[in-house]
Amino acid sequence: MLMKDRLFKLYSQFRNLILYGIIGGFCAALDFGVYSALCYFDIMPYLWANIISIHVGIFTSFLLNRSINFKVKDKTTQRFLSFYAVGLTGLGISELMLYLMVTLGGMNELLCKLISIVVVALIQFLLNKFITFRK
Repeated sequence: MLMKDRLFKLYSQFRNLILYGIIGGFCAALDFGVYSALCYFDIMPYLWANIISIHVGIFTSFLLNRSINFKVKDKTTQRFLSFYAVGLTGLGISELMLYLMVTLGGMNELLCKLISIVVVALIQFLLNKFITFRK
């Protein structure tokens, strides 16, 4: 089997995960950028900035995953509510992590945000794959 064929087979097996990672990376960067700007310019406290930035990420991620990755266009309202519930679960986990690491642990709020993005992204992938976008 040629290397090209092996790569295509591997991509086919993990297509959703790969695209979810790319879209997730973009939305995580967007989330982090909004969060950083809100914190850097001292527009609002870090926990409020996290709420705003995660919502930007949730809405963007839903639109991109729905149309590009999972290509599921039926039951839009139902799927969005499910995706949003997953996003709110991630928001709760992220808020808790930030509070514990920043407020109680005295760690840097930007570093803690990066750590929370990684943890939450893994949890949300599994929830979205098996709940929101199942066929």
